[in-house]
Amino acid sequence: MHYTQQIAHGPGAAQDLTESDSYELFSAMLDGGVPDLELGALLMALRLKTESPAELLGFHKAAVERLYSLRAPESRARPLVIPAYGGARSEHNLLPLLGLLLRRLGVPVLFHGTLEGSGRVASVYVLREFGIFPSATVAQAQTALEEEQIAFVPVAALSPGLASLLAVRNRLGVRNSAHVVAKLLDPFNGDGVLLASASTRMYLDKLAAFFSATGAPALLLASTEGEPFANPRRRPRIEYFADGERTVLFEEEAGPVKPVAGLPGSIDAHATADWIRSALAGEAPIPHPLVNQLACCLFVSGYTEDMNQAKAIAAVEAGSLGTVGRRRAGPGRPARVAPR
Repeated sequence: MHYTQQIAHGPGAAQDLTESDSYELFSAMLDGGVPDLELGALLMALRLKTESPAELLGFHKAAVERLYSLRAPESRARPLVIPAYGGARSEHNLLPLLGLLLRRLGVPVLFHGTLEGSGRVASVYVLREFGIFPSATVAQAQTALEEEQIAFVPVAALSPGLASLLAVRNRLGVRNSAHVVAKLLDPFNGDGVLLASASTRMYLDKLAAFFSATGAPALLLASTEGEPFANPRRRPRIEYFADGERTVLFEEEAGPVKPVAGLPGSIDAHATADWIRSALAGEAPIPHPLVNQLACCLFVSGYTEDMNQAKAIAAVEAGSLGTVGRRRAGPGRPARVAPR
C-alpha cells in the first residue's frame, strides 16, 4: 500500500498521515481489507514512528463507526468507562478496587478489554475473583450494568475488527496502534466518562491533544503498568477534559516514591483480590493516591458538582473521616485510607 512508503522511512523522514487518510487506512484494517504482510509492515511502521494526533483522530473515527454501543444506565451519575488492556507485571493491579469503590457508591462502571493478560495479571482475572465475569455479548453487558452497576465486556464483543488487530500482538511480539485506539473508546457514545492513561509523557501529550480536539469527557493520568489507576506509591497528575477544556484536578505528588504497607507478597489475582476485600471491609488502608482518583471520578461523573465535596465523600468512603455523612449505595463498613 502507498501508505507504507509514507510512514516507513527512517527516523526524521517518516511522514504523518492526514486525518482522512488515517481514517481510510484504519477502516481497511478493521474490515480485514489489508493482507497480512502489508498489515504487519504498517503496524510496525506506525509503532516506530508513533501516531500523530491527526492519525489518532482518523483511527478513532474508523473504530467508533464499527463499535457496538450501550445505553448509559439510569443513575445519578454518568458511567465511568475503564479500559483494561494492561495488567500487573511487578506491581499489584488495583484497578478493580477503583471500580468496586465506584460501584459501591452507585456510579455505573464499564470495564472493557481483552480476556488474557499476555503474561500479566489482567484486571479481568481479579474481577473474576469477585464474581464479575466477562459478558459474552453487549446485551449481557447492558443487563449487568442495569442490575449490578458494573460489567466487563470483552473488546471482541464491542468491536471484532479491533480485537483482530489487537491479536496481531501475539504474532509481532509488540503492541500496535490498536492498543492506543482501544483505550479511547466510549461505548456510551459520549454519555460516559473515559478513564484514559498512558505510560510515557509523549503519549500523555498526544492523548491530551486528542481530547482537546474531540471535546470528549475524560480523566487523563499516567498509567500504572498500563492500567488507568493512580500509582499507589506516588500520585500522578490527574487532568479532566470536557468540551475542549482542560482542568488539572490534582498535580503530580512531590517527594520520593513511598512504600505501600500491607500489600501481599504475591501479585497474582487471588492474593490481590483478597487484599482488595480487606480494603473494602476497612481492614487494610487504601493508598491515598487512589482515594484522590476516586474523588476525581465522583466529580467528573456528576455524582457531585463540587470537587471539594467529591474529595470529602471519597475520604469518608475510604474511612479517613469516620462515618458521619457517609453516602453509600451498598452495605458494608467504610474502608480505611492510608496515611499521606
